[in-house]
Amino acid sequence: MADGRTDANTNWSGPVVISYQGRKQVIVSASKKVHAYDFETGKPIWECAGLGQNTIPSPVTDGSLVIVMSGFRNPNLLAIKLGRDGDLTGTDAIVWQNQRGNSYTPSPVLADGKLYMLTDSGMLSCFDVKTGTAYYQQQRLPKPYNFKASPVAAGGKLYLASEEGDVIVVKMGEKFEVLATNTLDGQFFVATPAVIDGEIYLRGQNGLFAVR
Repeated sequence: MADGRTDANTNWSGPVVISYQGRKQVIVSASKKVHAYDFETGKPIWECAGLGQNTIPSPVTDGSLVIVMSGFRNPNLLAIKLGRDGDLTGTDAIVWQNQRGNSYTPSPVLADGKLYMLTDSGMLSCFDVKTGTAYYQQQRLPKPYNFKASPVAAGGKLYLASEEGDVIVVKMGEKFEVLATNTLDGQFFVATPAVIDGEIYLRGQNGLFAVR
């Protein structure tokens, strides 16, 4: 098995550290492949080809599956079953895949068995994380938007901070429903919001906002 240093071109995705069956591993998405390394030794555990170019969204996991995604050239999403070693390409360790509506920049949200992903052009999708069944796919928000910030989840709601200065609130669940649109005039959001102790923190191009 290759160690990933010569067969993966580029990477903008942050690594994710997870533990599965007592073994801690670092999962790294990169162009064309995703790799998992032993946290203590750095030795490769598994790899899987199938991603496209410019992997930016970070991996997410529900504890038994890890979801990795690319949304640029040859977009693909891989839902990979944890617990295997070696090259998983083309095996039944890949539980499901998706090529429509993948995010290029924002990372997905995984909560309550549902995977939410937002495209840079403002289309939102929700999948059953175990099966890949779409509850809804590529639903457009109330008006045209651009996104670089990742959605965040809090209190049963998704918060989507747009480059146009709007923060759109979407109800989490199987049905697509926009609850509110909050506008901060003159702002431009690229940084992902942070939620803590009942407050949401938004960093615009010229200020930091705390909203209760």
